[in-house]
Amino acid sequence: MLDHVIKGATVVDGTGAPARVADVGIRDGRIVAIGTVTEEARTTEDAHGLVLCPGFVDPHTHYDAQLFWDPYATPSMNHGVTTVAGGNCGFTLAPLHPDRPEDADYTRRMMSKVEGMALKALEEGVDWTWSTFGEYLDALEGRIAVNAGFMVGHCALRRHVMGADAVGGQPTPEQMQQMLDLFHDAMNAGAWGLSTTQSATHSDGDGAPVASRHAKPAELLALSKAVSEHEGTQLEAIVAGCLDQFADEEIDLFIEMSAAAGRPLNWNVLTIDAAVPERVPRQLVPSERARKAGGRIVALTMPILTPMNMSLGTFCALNLIPGWGEVLGLPVPERIAKLRDPEVRAEMLRRADSKEAGVFRRLANFGRYVIGDTYSEENEGLSGRVVNDIAAERGQDPFQCLVEICANDGLRTVLWPMPTDNDPASWALRAETWQHEDVMLGGSDAGAHLDRMCGAPYTTRFLGDCLRGRKLVPLERAVKMLTDDPAQLFGLRERGRIAEGFHADLVLFDPERIEAGPATLVHDLPGDSPRLDARAIGIVSVRVNGVETIRDDRVTGAVPGTVLRSGRDTRTVSTR
Repeated sequence: MLDHVIKGATVVDGTGAPARVADVGIRDGRIVAIGTVTEEARTTEDAHGLVLCPGFVDPHTHYDAQLFWDPYATPSMNHGVTTVAGGNCGFTLAPLHPDRPEDADYTRRMMSKVEGMALKALEEGVDWTWSTFGEYLDALEGRIAVNAGFMVGHCALRRHVMGADAVGGQPTPEQMQQMLDLFHDAMNAGAWGLSTTQSATHSDGDGAPVASRHAKPAELLALSKAVSEHEGTQLEAIVAGCLDQFADEEIDLFIEMSAAAGRPLNWNVLTIDAAVPERVPRQLVPSERARKAGGRIVALTMPILTPMNMSLGTFCALNLIPGWGEVLGLPVPERIAKLRDPEVRAEMLRRADSKEAGVFRRLANFGRYVIGDTYSEENEGLSGRVVNDIAAERGQDPFQCLVEICANDGLRTVLWPMPTDNDPASWALRAETWQHEDVMLGGSDAGAHLDRMCGAPYTTRFLGDCLRGRKLVPLERAVKMLTDDPAQLFGLRERGRIAEGFHADLVLFDPERIEAGPATLVHDLPGDSPRLDARAIGIVSVRVNGVETIRDDRVTGAVPGTVLRSGRDTRTVSTR
């Protein structure tokens, strides 16, 4: 007897093959029948007019902490994601040194700063009782609704071995060997490989460059070589040039790391903008050169324009504009005084428009900001209005106008920049770039920057756009880009397709309605901390390992997810 049969669905199987109407039978968490299914089943559902596809695989998340208080990985799972890759950007919650309890505090403060996770949620929502990476994975086993695999963060490895010297120091030969031993132990326990960052935007809770930024190439290559000794492993890395355009030495480093591991290396995020036509060719140079050197470099890029808010009051991307951090890091009264100084504003705008600002230049067009939530009588009626319009009424330049609005709220005002790359030429360039063999959809950062951005719904928003919007990609290819492509990159065993014998990770949706709702601020994290959320529209059902976890955008309470471990659940994707 079958556990469940989905009758008459339009099956898009993840391979790119044409859609077809079929029944799908599930037993013991696996797909066991596709076609006309006549075997008796405990439950059945009529899916005529609905699309059934594999569960989506999100290749770049930071659900490492959230899964402890939210085993459903919301809102990703609501939007059809059944497998998440965590432990990215060099940051993980393990390993932790058992004799240094202060390391957990350091990690919490670092994650709060660098990944925008609410410190109160990290303190109250996670028990922090593990030491080894394997113990961290065990702590999640049996209590999550999604499938989740995790890289090992380079920063955690360094901190465990070197203590406070991890920031600013270099490992001795003995410490380097200890780091390698610790890394091997993590991969033996099921870690997916190494994640690391050299990005200038990544600082810890004390404002210092995070530990991995102090690593020399020899250390990175030694760790990469260790990856080659374990089945089903990967590399993920971030450098400063990921945000705009790579330097020659960054390209060389990526290629050497991938070749040393004999494994793919993925990075994020490839920003595609027709106004900067030289960026995409430059960012794909590592991919082209890596294939000749025995490696593979994969660029992640988002298929939507991710809603992201800004603030002059709390840390956000504006702080990363050269010269802005010094002003925006001041106590609020001093900050307001500085921002009201015309000379200070002029210098800030000059720095924001300079080449050194890179991709952050796009944030400095303050006339195109929309005012979000406000908190003072003086700002009543301004929510939803464009700064350019308000500035014209007041006879002010846009930046001055924005500063005065924010000052009225004690800098608590929520600001929404309108995207600068929402033009037809940029969308045409995206469609062209997506065809490259080393470009893959991803980079949601789901689980991070919770009150700033909401990238998790990229799956439903992309499919809605493909079906009823710009229609840049046929449905069958769009589904493959969200399912089989990332599953193949990670070497996931029997996931990413609707095929007999595969795990029954499935999404059932209404093609006439599938979409993501607008991002809204909710206070549902531990400690009543805020985050952005977005409703999933048109998702009828999500199944993980055959068990329904979402029905009509509501979690069912089931936790059938698996902690995916390298080797057991992933096969080697060799580049050699």
